[in-house]
Amino acid sequence: MSCLRCNLSCSIAGALVLTFALLFVTLEAFGQEERRGVLGGPDRTEGEGEGPFERLIIRGATMIDGTGAPPRSPVDIVIEGNRIVRVASVGAPGAAINPDRRPEDATREIEAHGMYVIPGIVDLHAHTGGIPKVPEAEYVYKLWLAHGITTVRGVPTGPMEWSLNEKARSARNEIVAPHIVSFHRPGSGWEGSVQTPEDAREWVRFAAEQGVDGLKLGSYRPEIMEALLNEAAKYEIGSTAHLGQMGVAQMNALDAARLGLTGMTHFYGLFEAMYDQADVQPWPVTMDYNDEQQRFGQVARQWQMVTPQGAKWEALMEEFLALDFYINPTMGIYSAGRDVMRARNADWHATYTLPSLAAFFEPSRVDHGSYFFDWTTHDEVAWKKFYQVWMQFLEEYKNRGGKVTVGSDSGFIYQLYGFGTILELELLQEAGFHPLEVIRAATMHGAMEIFKPSGRPIEFGVIRAGLRADLVVLEENPLHNLKTLYGTGAVKLNDETGEVERVGGVTYTIKDGIIYDAQALLQDVADMVERQRIKREDSLENSSEGQ
Repeated sequence: MSCLRCNLSCSIAGALVLTFALLFVTLEAFGQEERRGVLGGPDRTEGEGEGPFERLIIRGATMIDGTGAPPRSPVDIVIEGNRIVRVASVGAPGAAINPDRRPEDATREIEAHGMYVIPGIVDLHAHTGGIPKVPEAEYVYKLWLAHGITTVRGVPTGPMEWSLNEKARSARNEIVAPHIVSFHRPGSGWEGSVQTPEDAREWVRFAAEQGVDGLKLGSYRPEIMEALLNEAAKYEIGSTAHLGQMGVAQMNALDAARLGLTGMTHFYGLFEAMYDQADVQPWPVTMDYNDEQQRFGQVARQWQMVTPQGAKWEALMEEFLALDFYINPTMGIYSAGRDVMRARNADWHATYTLPSLAAFFEPSRVDHGSYFFDWTTHDEVAWKKFYQVWMQFLEEYKNRGGKVTVGSDSGFIYQLYGFGTILELELLQEAGFHPLEVIRAATMHGAMEIFKPSGRPIEFGVIRAGLRADLVVLEENPLHNLKTLYGTGAVKLNDETGEVERVGGVTYTIKDGIIYDAQALLQDVADMVERQRIKREDSLENSSEGQ
């Protein structure tokens, strides 16, 4: 359409020719993409990741183990295959390393003296995109790995059969991708629909047989929600919920937690469980849920409807704690509402955002999350106040022993995969979390939520012997500045040279004992962006020449 606007001086006939040419190209391409869906990750080729190794040793690192414990250095971390087998303390800071303490017989070493190692990040709210915004999963997978994300919970990553196939390929390391935990919405992959409690139970049985890991639930009416959660418990599969506004009046976060929901994602249903003087949000009489600016603009006005540390606040907090309820807030995905200009112009878009995704982000009546039709200072102020209340609840819940985890939901609202996950870490620090608590939320607590329904101990998320070798190696101290985890790094003045530099970015992401060069992954993504840009420009140029 922008091309047509640039050619208003064309003759009517010429304009019609151009219009139909562009329309034909677009529809043909869309039809092909729609038929095949998002392309799965290509087979991992030689040179994409090293290992796993018989005996990999990371030498002399400062370890942040993910439990909330303070850093420790220097340590040697020994990995055999895809498992950590030993963490050896080999000296003291500022002193020479004691060679007698060092593990031997390495078949591959990473010299990490002066570097930092944390567990691989667990992102519990992930999607792989969709047509037309992101045509290939490889783009998303490499952005995730480049930011140290070694496990994602797809809610879902894509259609059931496709997602489960990608999960299996990643588990076998046939593709360059994080481990995938596969959650799905009721009715997906099934010929029928979920309209009754028996439908709900039948679908859960079907999903369990297919090998899904959990349920992504909406705000179902009570009898459906109860049936879904009761049946899921029988099969030890997990559950999370987006308790959307169309059903939250009859199924808020407390209602769902009492029925057995493992944890919630987003904030929907949380505020509604604490209203002081209302039972439903007092929407404007002109409210229309399908108008996304109204939907997302009005929801922030809830900040005035609860009383921090009031009776309902305290009661909800206590009951969540008793139920061991997990909160996966995904603050980053809504943060553009506080400052849309910042989100639109983030450092990474020029190099790492696909043109098709950038187009999807722009204000649109049809693209989900592209709702900034007439976003005002009033809207941004409401969102800032909403975040203040939301963050206070999360900080207090964490302080009392509640589990808060990390999720991004990127691919919407100007948030880019990988980068959006690191933004989530920054927002947890803004809420009051110490950086050690932030890393724990992004690692150990994320793993704990995944393993809770089965009752089994975690297999990743902490650096210790016996757990999976999913690790992140960094040159900069993330506790000093979480921004150094971004692929674009952090801006810093070099006082010796007087030059402004960018420092940080992940050096290596280790998944299943396989070493990935994070900067090489980012270059692959940058190349994909440039290829699409050239292809789109050529397509428009060829269409213009056909007038």
